[in-house]
Amino acid sequence: MKSEPDEVSIDDALAAPGGLVPWVGVRNYQARNFMRDAMRIGDGVLFYHSSCAEPGIAGLAEVASTPYPDPTQFDPASKYHDPKSSPENPRWLLVDVRATRKTRLMALPEMRSLPDLAEMQILKRGNRLSITPVSAFEWRCIIDRISK
Repeated sequence: MKSEPDEVSIDDALAAPGGLVPWVGVRNYQARNFMRDAMRIGDGVLFYHSSCAEPGIAGLAEVASTPYPDPTQFDPASKYHDPKSSPENPRWLLVDVRATRKTRLMALPEMRSLPDLAEMQILKRGNRLSITPVSAFEWRCIIDRISK
């Protein structure tokens, strides 16, 4: 799951009560559908810093809730407001994420250098999704590298 550290960093998430942050602002249907259809409470999350000087995996987290409507879609003052969405018919969902630990930064160039991650969706050319699935094999490869 990608987050701009200026908005929510792994440090911010760890400092939040219980390490819990709502994953607000997802406005892509495919990313929303990953949260809605594939994520389950307790699933591991690679907390990825994006749109920053050194993008990469900065920590670990876990899914802490089932999907529910993102309240920012209803707030006209929010940059995530969606005037076509309503409480009766919400378009956008979120899950709560619980940060579990900060890791050494596994920067994008390092990720790209690993043949075992060649098929990882986040590394595919043109990928702009903020939420992408990670295979069990990719997860183990990353955990092994950041735990050294």
